[in-house]
Amino acid sequence: MAYPAYMRERARELRITKMLSVDEIAERMALPRTTVYYWIRDLPLERERRWSAGQRKGTRSMQNKWRLKREAAYDRGLLEWNELIDLPTFRDFVVLYIAEGYKRSRNTASICNSDPTIVALGAHWLRRLTTRMPVVSVQYHLDQDPRTLRSFWGQTLTVDPDSIRLHLKSNSGQLRTRVWRCEHGVAAVAVHDTYFRARLQAWIDRIHQSWL
Repeated sequence: MAYPAYMRERARELRITKMLSVDEIAERMALPRTTVYYWIRDLPLERERRWSAGQRKGTRSMQNKWRLKREAAYDRGLLEWNELIDLPTFRDFVVLYIAEGYKRSRNTASICNSDPTIVALGAHWLRRLTTRMPVVSVQYHLDQDPRTLRSFWGQTLTVDPDSIRLHLKSNSGQLRTRVWRCEHGVAAVAVHDTYFRARLQAWIDRIHQSWL
């Protein structure tokens, strides 16, 4: 088994108690979607389908409230553009996010790479542009030393090494066929901030417009 048993149990617990989807669990636990799927595939979601008219109205009202907040954050991003674009490496960060960033969630911004320079640039701007504390995780192979990896990424990203989450790669048992390795594993730095993600989308759209 590639991952500790407690992680599988945690994924199943989130499915049962929080009724989270495969993608939601994978995002929360920084795990591959396929791994989560195989852990919880025998636990179908049983969400309540029969809502009263009042419940449906309340849900629509709440959804509209958060939509307006996301739109306001997006507009803020557009207003910030002219000031931010003159800052060294800001454009590099946005272009890097277009190429390497996580785009499947409107609530999370994350960059994942094995190149320490790329991850460090992403971490720098995530810290600078949001008040949320970035979460760092590292995928590694069985023949790599977790303590060494934590020390390296802790120093590279100026974070507490003990706060770094480590995940053993699922193909770690196939080391004999591996002819190339990521010396320091594959690191991901993420912030869970819906409104920052909306601002970031505004900057991404501005870059896209400049390419047309």
